[in-house]
Amino acid sequence: MDLGLKDRVYIVTGATRGLGNAAARELVADGAKVVVTGREEESVAEAAAALGPNAVGVAADNADPETAGRLIAVARERFGRFDGVLVSVGGPAPGFVADTTDEQWTAAFESVFLGAVRLARAAAAELGEGGVIGFVLSGSVHEPIPGLTISNGLRPGLAGFAKSLSDEVGPRGIRVVGLLPARIDTDRVRELDGMSADPEATRAAHESRIPLRRYGRPEEFGRTAAFLLSPAASYLTGLMLPVDGGMRHGF
Repeated sequence: MDLGLKDRVYIVTGATRGLGNAAARELVADGAKVVVTGREEESVAEAAAALGPNAVGVAADNADPETAGRLIAVARERFGRFDGVLVSVGGPAPGFVADTTDEQWTAAFESVFLGAVRLARAAAAELGEGGVIGFVLSGSVHEPIPGLTISNGLRPGLAGFAKSLSDEVGPRGIRVVGLLPARIDTDRVRELDGMSADPEATRAAHESRIPLRRYGRPEEFGRTAAFLLSPAASYLTGLMLPVDGGMRHGF
């Protein structure tokens, strides 16, 4: 199936590793060009080099108010167009309610929530018909995850923002989509499992609650993201798609 991605240009934030990187890889594999970001200059350069000539890396922090405009300018200057953005950011610090500080909440709000809002607003102002704004969120949009209090507080709010945005920009032919990963086998998930007394038992317990009985592979998430961002998904907007092997049991 031709997704129609050839020569389309996307910004993918948080793309030096994990889910953002998986999405960038699949976009490039299907012919798109990408601007990939991360906070560290060296890791951004390495990620862009691994993706090849159809990628450029920019060291940027989503919490910086100047980031959105700078990234869109790079997309246009380097590749001549701008077709969409996938906003991905590393998960905030784990912790239970009593463990989390005001400083942690404020830092996470700036990077996870407000940074995403700024990127989406800037993209909406620049995109034309056929443009797309995507968010990498979490299964916590529907059900809180124990030990991830800050994420549980912020991700559902972003889903609500995305839904509101989809209503506002839909008449201009711009789509807004969200992806809700659960147990995808990334460094972040392995780190969370490793915080338990018995990481192997923790993983086995999670797998037992997934109908497919395994964690997802990053490339499986990446392919789903590439499809949702592509013209092949042109009639999909305002949706929050679980990428979780069936872990969410509600409709």
